[in-house]
Amino acid sequence: MTDQHLTERIRIPTSGARAVAPFTLDGRSFLAIPQLSSDATGTPPGMNGGDSNTDLLLLRREGDCYVEHQRIPAPGGEDAEFFRIGDEAFLAVASIRSGRGPYNYEIDSAIYTWDGQRFVKFQSVPAFAAKQWRYFEIDGHHFLGLAQGVSLPQHKDSNRPSVIFEWDGTQFRPFQEIPSQWAYNWHALELDGQHFLAHADNVDPSRLYRWDGTWFVGHQTLVETEGRAFADFTVDGETYLACAVLGGDSVLLRWAGGRFVQHQVLAGAGGRELAVIEQNGRLYLVRVNFLTGTRENPTTSLQSQLYQWVDGKLEVVEQFPTSGGTDVAVYPDGGDTLVAVSNSLTADVRFSTETVIYSFTA
Repeated sequence: MTDQHLTERIRIPTSGARAVAPFTLDGRSFLAIPQLSSDATGTPPGMNGGDSNTDLLLLRREGDCYVEHQRIPAPGGEDAEFFRIGDEAFLAVASIRSGRGPYNYEIDSAIYTWDGQRFVKFQSVPAFAAKQWRYFEIDGHHFLGLAQGVSLPQHKDSNRPSVIFEWDGTQFRPFQEIPSQWAYNWHALELDGQHFLAHADNVDPSRLYRWDGTWFVGHQTLVETEGRAFADFTVDGETYLACAVLGGDSVLLRWAGGRFVQHQVLAGAGGRELAVIEQNGRLYLVRVNFLTGTRENPTTSLQSQLYQWVDGKLEVVEQFPTSGGTDVAVYPDGGDTLVAVSNSLTADVRFSTETVIYSFTA
């Protein structure tokens, strides 16, 4: 274990926080935190329970703390994606469900636009168990991917594939469906002058798609099952793709001969999200772990990892506690680098926990 790299700075009370999205707007720093659920009085603990009629927290940085700027209705909040098209700023929010049980998974996910003071609803998109929005641009095309779906027997007839939307100048329209059963994530990247899109799925294999100029076509399988997230980096001319896996070891892949090949196993189950940090000529990877065990009997108090690239591989140089960790975001703050980690479940599987902001020192 080397010197400490992560120093806790701020704790933010949240309830079932599933993501944390930092961005700057009109010269101010914001955090968007969608919340899955709150603890319902008189109900037993459980990651699949609670009251999912929740709000997204939009927080504004004031000095050494974050203060509430706006609450945005976002039932069963799973993700928030901030992006710009031209002069217009958007915030897309993925909602997995609504209600207090039984839950409704067939609910819209909303896209908001900034009116100069607040985010106002711009467009609603029909969805089923939405997990993540991701914006990316290819050759003047503005795409917005929606990862969605839950593959359970009771939802067999209503489940939906993931969908890529395209901006037509006035709104986002469906462009292409991506086969999936229980999708979680997207990651766009460019390799050898070509554009690729990775798609993570819990049940189906997580796959890499290639943009052929008209459509996204299947290129290769990345992980067979329980894929959650991706992060890429380049060292000494070689490009690597880290793949977080929930139920087993995560993996690090290397681009070679037009395909990704396995480079390293990142041991340990529970992988949920990844982020790369490059500072002072050194490269680091943060892996946030969600849970181990089963959905009915999960272990949520885990150690998450900070890796450093050393001699051609990633080595664990620090571990930090997470409690149902769901997301990690790295962003600048003046001369500092901050690392935000959202936590969603306490040790006794309740939703009321905290999102933690760390400062990072290489």
